[in-house]
Amino acid sequence: MAVERKHIMTKEIINHALVDAFKKLNPRIMMKNPVMFVVEIGTIITFLLAIAPQLFGSTNVGRGYNVTVCLILLFTILFANFAEALAEGRGKAQADSLRKTKSDTKARRVQKDGSFKEVSSTELRKGDIVRIEIGEIIPADGEIIEGLASIDESAITGESAPVIKEAGGDFSSVTGGTRVASDYIVIRVTADPGESFLDRMISLVEGAKRQKTPNEIALTTLLAVLTLIFLIVLMTMVPMAEYLNVKLEISTLIALLVCLIPTTIGGLLSAIGIAGMDRVTQFNVLAMSGKAVEAAGDIDTMILDKTGTITFGNRMAAEFMPVAGVTANEVTFTALQASVKDETPEGRSIVELAHKLGQTWEAKAYEDAEIVEFTAETRMSGLNLPDGTMLRKGAVDAIKKYVTALGGKIPNELEAITNRIAKAGGTPLAVASNERIYGVIYLKDTVKPGLKERFAELRAMGIKTVMCTGDNPLTAATIALEAGVDEFIAEAKPEDKIAAIKKEQQEGKLVAMTGDGTNDAPALAQADVGLAMNSGTMAAKEAANMIDLDSDPTKLLSVISIGKQLLITRGALTTFSIANDIAKYFAIIPAMFIAAMPQLQALNIMNLASPQSAILSALIFNAIIIPLLIPIAMKGVKYRAMSADRLLLRNIVVYGVGGVVVPFIGIKLIDMVLHGLNIV
Repeated sequence: MAVERKHIMTKEIINHALVDAFKKLNPRIMMKNPVMFVVEIGTIITFLLAIAPQLFGSTNVGRGYNVTVCLILLFTILFANFAEALAEGRGKAQADSLRKTKSDTKARRVQKDGSFKEVSSTELRKGDIVRIEIGEIIPADGEIIEGLASIDESAITGESAPVIKEAGGDFSSVTGGTRVASDYIVIRVTADPGESFLDRMISLVEGAKRQKTPNEIALTTLLAVLTLIFLIVLMTMVPMAEYLNVKLEISTLIALLVCLIPTTIGGLLSAIGIAGMDRVTQFNVLAMSGKAVEAAGDIDTMILDKTGTITFGNRMAAEFMPVAGVTANEVTFTALQASVKDETPEGRSIVELAHKLGQTWEAKAYEDAEIVEFTAETRMSGLNLPDGTMLRKGAVDAIKKYVTALGGKIPNELEAITNRIAKAGGTPLAVASNERIYGVIYLKDTVKPGLKERFAELRAMGIKTVMCTGDNPLTAATIALEAGVDEFIAEAKPEDKIAAIKKEQQEGKLVAMTGDGTNDAPALAQADVGLAMNSGTMAAKEAANMIDLDSDPTKLLSVISIGKQLLITRGALTTFSIANDIAKYFAIIPAMFIAAMPQLQALNIMNLASPQSAILSALIFNAIIIPLLIPIAMKGVKYRAMSADRLLLRNIVVYGVGGVVVPFIGIKLIDMVLHGLNIV
């Protein structure tokens, strides 16, 4: 994505976050976070007490104490709001960058009489036909219905290398805002204004529009329940204090409540979720919802479509294999001659391979040659040269029939070569010049580099990989072995992919599916996590809940890691937040009742200077721990591939024990500062 990522925390983002932190003090916004809403109510009450200390009856504390508590509570809320605004700000900055690609582009719309009319891109409607020449911006999302061109998608993906798009097949969809880098295309518009892929991208990356995930909703509910429980506990302390003849100030009770409820995780919860989705977009993956990111963290099985996902999708020339009596150079040059005018991916790969093997040619020599196009009937293509030479390449049986009709003979070893290629999972194309067969071109469906290593990483994480392909079992087995997947399904139809996903889901597993074709759309919709390739069809992208802008299936491994990181971060900071309360108990409870019950001195293990110092120290620590944890919430706790038991133990040791130890140290240091400055 053409979005600035090097400086995630820019000065502009921070300034906007500071302003938004105050805007979020609106009670209608704060009510969405029950924990912080309670803190806001406490802030309002202590503010009133700061103005009128005896508003709720006689008091033993001065205005200064109430002002101090009020300010600490206010900063607690502002720090929490700042964390959320900071996470949202990154998404908004990305959205602003994307909006720059939506400048008002002119379009050459094809009229009913075949003429062209120049209109604004905002006037285009679904179904309109538009012609785009080299160097022009594609004005809207569409499907190519005529032409073949290289498309510069750097405005969307950030990648400088253009991609080839052509009419028909699974690589015909184009995105508004990208540019035609060569030739021309004619597209049929597939989206009305405001409904384009770019519009959806802008909406998706704006954190403010993010919906809470089921996990986040459940945790928010838990925090609300804990807050209610502590509120009830606090209410029971009032009659207990009266019985012990202890005067509990309202501001002290509020301070105690704020310290005991899980304010740390309550203040960071939204930021963690927004930052998780933001990290996905940094990998050039658009998540339609936070739920999809979370689900990725719990994936058990990953099902991948072969063509265009595991392999490049276009079979490419890998070797020229001569028959007896023909040299390697002869078959290479004959294949080259038959392909110099072939603009298909296979034809271009033959020319490229011949060039690598040292064969050269002059374009002028073929200017007057007659092009023989491939047809479903003949299943071969080639050239007729001016000197009468007829060059052909195509399906082996079609070439055999063609040569026989010309009176030629079929080489004895042709069948053996053909079978060897088929067993290796390739496609054989026979090459002939007039009535003589020179050999076979080995077309190979090439596996994308690095996949085997990435699949090994998935296996180490306990995730099973399954490849789905329409190829025969022999070819499928060869590709599966080369790619390193755990299982494969050969001769798979769309319903077979759905059946495979449902089978895994019925066993209680979460399933991820990657694909790029229209035939993958049903399976992408059925999967818990559906990752569509941006190079694929519009149907696939609309069915999925994630879109990979780089069209790299290995990206799902990064998405899974981010999903696990999101869950671990949320769990780790929740553990830390709750563990914090243990230290606060030892700081505040003894301070409140030590005068009436000297026996509680044994619990004052921090040896805090005074009751008021203890309360303010705990409250200050409670406020400053939120901004200190913002970097962890934004960056996420690093995920390490390990078992759930080891992961739980690590969280308890690092964030559980750390959550107990850090407050003891922090509260004591703050107490020493307050006492040293004679503030209390």
